[in-house]
Amino acid sequence: MVMTLSSSQEEELPQSSLAACLRAVWICFLLRITMRVLCLLAVGFLIVTDHKAFGISHPKPACRYPPSQWCRSLEIAVECKVQKQCMELSAIKPNQTVPRVALTLYYESLCPDCRYFITQQLFPTWTMLQDILSLTLVPYGNAKEILSANGPFSCQHGEPECRGNMIEACIIHLTGTSLAFQVIYCMESATNVLNAAEPCLQLYAPSVSWATVDDCVTGRLGYELMHDYAVMTRALNPAHTHVPWVTFDGEHTEENEARAMSSLFNLVCELYKGVKPPACTGPMVRLSRRGCLTD
Repeated sequence: MVMTLSSSQEEELPQSSLAACLRAVWICFLLRITMRVLCLLAVGFLIVTDHKAFGISHPKPACRYPPSQWCRSLEIAVECKVQKQCMELSAIKPNQTVPRVALTLYYESLCPDCRYFITQQLFPTWTMLQDILSLTLVPYGNAKEILSANGPFSCQHGEPECRGNMIEACIIHLTGTSLAFQVIYCMESATNVLNAAEPCLQLYAPSVSWATVDDCVTGRLGYELMHDYAVMTRALNPAHTHVPWVTFDGEHTEENEARAMSSLFNLVCELYKGVKPPACTGPMVRLSRRGCLTD
């Protein structure tokens, strides 16, 4: 028996065959995509499984404190998992019965030469030798107390410097010298000292809110702190002629200041009367002396 097709059926056959072919191609394409995704997921699963099996993971911060504060207290050392290292460090500290070298820095927040000394000499030296170095910061410099509608102080580098001085004075008062100096170093290292104040505070003294510092700066406390620094600066004998102005154990000499500007680290090691810590070694480095003259 021979089957015959009508003309309309002959036209429908190629169209139905084409549609079937297209569906088959589309299904194959979807299957290939699905297989690739499944393969990628399988590889990812195996990698994660292997990392867990062998104890491999991405490193995470040990704690929320910067390294300079890890040995500040037992609680912080435990949280940062460095209690053993802190105990070893404590065991080699110099004899505390011998007084530390007392260094006082008279400076102003926007003086380029003060910033240079703080960042290039004082902070590195203090970081290495804080066990034998007692630091006092006086952010007043060449400012003057005046009776004016614009404020009770006039600063060498203008109103922004007065605000910078007061911010740093308030931070010293609220956090203590050790924490404050890290914040101040962060500020003085930045391109814009004032803009860096808040983020630097959050980084090095997160327990102190910026609102607390701002209340100090805009309130009576900030002016009282600046007045105290003005009294300290005016009491210098001999009177300061420039900043940075450095005293050791309350005394200022041109020789010691010149050495402090070029190699403070070696000078502190030399002035310390106790057994020298291991850090007090290495060649002397001399840098150019710089300063901001008084008006």
